[in-house]
Amino acid sequence: MSAFRMTDNPVLFLKGLLLGLSIAAPVGPIGILCIRRSLEAGFWPGVAGGLGTAVADAVYAAIAAFGLTAVSSLLVQAQGVLSVVGGAALTWLGWVAMSGKPPEAAADAPITRSLWPTFASTFLLTMANPATILTFAAIFAGLGLAAADTSAGATVLVIGVLLGSLLWWAILSGAVSVLRQRISATVILWINRASGALLAGFGVVLVIGLL
Repeated sequence: MSAFRMTDNPVLFLKGLLLGLSIAAPVGPIGILCIRRSLEAGFWPGVAGGLGTAVADAVYAAIAAFGLTAVSSLLVQAQGVLSVVGGAALTWLGWVAMSGKPPEAAADAPITRSLWPTFASTFLLTMANPATILTFAAIFAGLGLAAADTSAGATVLVIGVLLGSLLWWAILSGAVSVLRQRISATVILWINRASGALLAGFGVVLVIGLL
């Protein structure tokens, strides 16, 4: 048996890449969180958070692509509980952002703490929305990607989604980091407060919507 190569199906990989970009690009609570982290701490913290989202997107894409219906059903059934947890986490993150102190400088500071907590928190927040599985399943079917019913084809598709999503977060974090070096600490403070209010608002709406 020949070794798996991503180049065996470049069209399928390209479709996955574009799908990952399109799923990640709309600005929602995770996008606002990534922007805030990039403004506050620089490029790498923003990318670390984006990587968490990209991996979560890839996990949900894999569940849809490999047809793991039992896992999908279990996660969708738990959507209510996960949404409450995710909404509460967004509200708390928003409050922290609104009550934060102004950064000492707008230039990138040395990274003095591990980026793993940033990755993990964003991964868990993204995983708190199991409806993403249904989105991927519907898109795969609508674009004829459900035909990738071999394990190799599904793997190529999921890798494309992962890299497409990560590419978007790297571009966004890079753009925000460049902007960060050109604005004052006071402006960053007020942007952080505004983004915090939006995050808290998303969290509250998410929880209220389940009542």
